[in-house]
Amino acid sequence: MNSRTHRFVITGPAGAIECAQDDPAGPARGVAVLCHPHPVFGGTMDNKVVQTLARTWLQLGWRTLRFNFRGVGGSEGVFDEGRGELDDVLAVIAARGTPDLPWMLAGFSFGGFIAASAAARLPEAERPARLVLIAPSTKLQQVPPVAADTIVIHGESDDTVPLSATLDWAKPQSLPVIVLPGVGHFFHGQLSWLKDVLMRQLHLPVPAGEARL
Repeated sequence: MNSRTHRFVITGPAGAIECAQDDPAGPARGVAVLCHPHPVFGGTMDNKVVQTLARTWLQLGWRTLRFNFRGVGGSEGVFDEGRGELDDVLAVIAARGTPDLPWMLAGFSFGGFIAASAAARLPEAERPARLVLIAPSTKLQQVPPVAADTIVIHGESDDTVPLSATLDWAKPQSLPVIVLPGVGHFFHGQLSWLKDVLMRQLHLPVPAGEARL
């Protein structure tokens, strides 16, 4: 994401998992683990929505940890229809280090499905402090129920994951969905808006002396 991005690999269930870590200027206040969109359709940890999420948490003073699912970039293995990808993110979560720091989990599109599935799989005491789902893949995947404070943001004009699919998923849970009017699935030209909305929802103060990016 920038010249200070630390790229490394960890050992996952299918072999190496390529990771990228970005650290704030001062001591990290927490760790955000971020999941990228569908590997088969070009999704990587360098996707612009995922990088926008990383910049959001960085500005809030959090360390961010992105990674490539199996078969993407430097990650070994092959696409596994979500099953192996869930194992991948659980391996990254376990290897995030600094267990004393709070952590959050986020995902975009297919990555939102994986993030929600990972949160459901973890024991309650090990679940993230907050789950963030950006245009989660509620049409093609069976996204599990999520915590009541989960942040869900979806574009009104999404033609990849229709807003109606996410509303149908959220309604039985009485889960609010933040809708960005006129915005499509990839948030073209609206990444700053997405970042600002997410920052307000997280209710985390920007560290003193840090200007808005």
